Amino acid sequence: MCNKSLDEGIDGMLARLSLVTAVLWLLTSPAAAERILVHDQDQYAAAAKSVEAGDEIVLASGEWRDFDLVITGKGSSAEPIIVTSQEAGKVVLTGQSSLRIGGEYIHVNGLVFRDGFSPRGEVISFRRNKEDLARHSRVSGVVVDGFSKPDRYESDYWVGIYGQNNRFDHNSLIGKTNKGVTLAVRLDSEGSRENDHRIEFNYFGPRPVLGSNGGETLRIGTSRYSIFNSNTVVANNIFDRTSGEVEIISSKSGGNVFRGNVFLRSRGTLTLRHGDNNVVEGNVFLGGGAGHTGGIRVINRGQTVRGNYMEGLRGEAFSSSLAIMNGVPNSPVNRYVEVEGGVIEGNTIVDSRRLAFNVGADQERSAAPSNTTFANNLMAGLEGESFIEVYDDISKIAFSNNVVGEGGVDEELPSFEQRPFEMERADNGLLYPVDPALADVGVSRALTPVTLEQVGASYYPKPEEGAVFGFTGNVIAVGPGDDTLVDAILAAQSGDVLELAPGDYTVERTISLKTAITIAAAPGAGSEKPVIYFGRPSLFELREGGNLKLENVVIDGALAPDSVGNSVIRTTTYPIKSNFAVEMHGVTVRGLIVNKSFNVLTLGKSTLADRVVIRNSAFADITGSIVSAKAETEDYGQYNVENLDISENTFARIGGPIADVYRGGRDESTFGPDVTIARNAMDDVGRASTNGSQASVHLHGVQIAKVSENAIRGSAPARVVHTVGTPKTEITNNAFAGTPALVLEELNFEGAHRAQLSGNEFATGGDQ
Repeated sequence: MCNKSLDEGIDGMLARLSLVTAVLWLLTSPAAAERILVHDQDQYAAAAKSVEAGDEIVLASGEWRDFDLVITGKGSSAEPIIVTSQEAGKVVLTGQSSLRIGGEYIHVNGLVFRDGFSPRGEVISFRRNKEDLARHSRVSGVVVDGFSKPDRYESDYWVGIYGQNNRFDHNSLIGKTNKGVTLAVRLDSEGSRENDHRIEFNYFGPRPVLGSNGGETLRIGTSRYSIFNSNTVVANNIFDRTSGEVEIISSKSGGNVFRGNVFLRSRGTLTLRHGDNNVVEGNVFLGGGAGHTGGIRVINRGQTVRGNYMEGLRGEAFSSSLAIMNGVPNSPVNRYVEVEGGVIEGNTIVDSRRLAFNVGADQERSAAPSNTTFANNLMAGLEGESFIEVYDDISKIAFSNNVVGEGGVDEELPSFEQRPFEMERADNGLLYPVDPALADVGVSRALTPVTLEQVGASYYPKPEEGAVFGFTGNVIAVGPGDDTLVDAILAAQSGDVLELAPGDYTVERTISLKTAITIAAAPGAGSEKPVIYFGRPSLFELREGGNLKLENVVIDGALAPDSVGNSVIRTTTYPIKSNFAVEMHGVTVRGLIVNKSFNVLTLGKSTLADRVVIRNSAFADITGSIVSAKAETEDYGQYNVENLDISENTFARIGGPIADVYRGGRDESTFGPDVTIARNAMDDVGRASTNGSQASVHLHGVQIAKVSENAIRGSAPARVVHTVGTPKTEITNNAFAGTPALVLEELNFEGAHRAQLSGNEFATGGDQ
């Protein structure tokens, strides 16, 4: 009896101890991590409110419209807080959506931002607010595709990285069209400096020309905070056709490392703009022969540029394969600190147009590089062209063991060994010299460029490059009549070609174009061309997505009403965020006389034509301009056309200029406009009293201009105004009769006009 009671007492005591132990364990142990599937924004908000370390919030597949996605909390390295998609790529944030991350050890992945824009200053922000910055957090497998603000000059970032020790990896950022850096590392608070962020294995997809400053793809810091170190690593990313402006990457802080990145057909350079002691190593620049493709621009102190490979680059000056700049003595933080203590070694540059020392040398930028080493570099330019140029003092640069193949070398560089050498392509896709004596010059054979398959969101395709017109569309036959052309265009898909039979086409409404359309005379119709009449102030209005090509048709203004702003083709009054193209081949335009300023093509504000091509066409009896590209008058360096080619045409009785192009301001961040006017016959052009420029050709602030082999008779003078930078203007082999001398102006340069003039003949005698 006593033993039984004793046993029962012991059992009860053990039970009570077990209960107490269990309660204590529950009080002291974390709750089991949860995986929470949410189907709408209310469910997400409820889940995010109570999220704890190790929890995973899963967004159900589908469209999440106007979603202000915010996540903060305190995870750990072993148990991060995760926000993810039910299936990668199937959660699409549209409309006015954004992502903000605060707290620490947060991981967001698998989302797509598309078909909209952020209502905030950033699409993805590594901070919830100014007090709650992200730390030890990660965004991966996320896509931002075309998520641009509607107005191309309204600025935002797609990604803003703040805080400390964050990682942005395996993401795809494609097609930003509005002003503002694609990805910015911000140093505007003490908690975001010396941050040790990692930006790696991302795909930075095509960024079209912005036509303004503010088109960088990646920037670390700003001028104001450039005295601070960021210590950010940018590694193993691909920059594919990221051509927004002259700086692809703008490093504006110290202590950054740029390693193993690949640049494909991207205009501009990796620019060490501000900040000291950065390292650029093992990067690959493949220009593919595309214009303005560049490599590395070196400014500031203590920079190391080693083991980089560059091939097929065609940039010059600021966008050279290597551009070692002059600085400003005692430079303020927003200008150019001189190159001092730099190391540039073991780089390979082949099939490239320019390598330049003392770039930007002028009265202000007069501080030459000093205490700098340039050694063991293997270089080859283009046959028969100047390759390595020197613009100022290089006596404080130590040169050794540099070898040059093709291309001319400045006489200031006698230490460079110049001799031809054969190269072969290795398994890594790069070229190396066959001669074993050159084995230690240039990049290492161990360099392994990152591939497209290794970067970006694995589930999302990389965009291919295709022609704008006629590469995917159908050929559609159209007959003459009232509004038959309108009906055909309304039914057409992008890329279609409309073939017009001979006859008259009357259009009684302005045709709004939102697709890429070609309108051409049907083949085999002989010399009789289709004639298009229009009864509205404009025949075509280009809207978002609109591109137009005209071939072998006649446009007659006889039925057009007298209206302010008459133009055969004009852009919508709303901003167009995407670049577009207009081409005219074998076109006749006549009888635009109902209004005193009736243009052929008018490009309005907040629009940029990537190219306008007018060839083998005839224009007569037009009161306005052929191409009016002068809407950006605020002098911020903005403009309306990147490439303009007017060649092999005839112009008679044209009231305004055949080209009226304006780019104001002193900004040096763009390559354009680039204008060619060649082999045209111009008779009585530019003499209308309504022509404010009083010019037959008016180019203001154009960066590259070629006016050659034109026959100009009884016309207003050609006028060229240089504004900033190092513009290249060639006016050669033109024949002028009954036309005043050229009007050439320099607004910000002391000395003679920098246009190259040769072979121009005037009927009154003499050459200019």
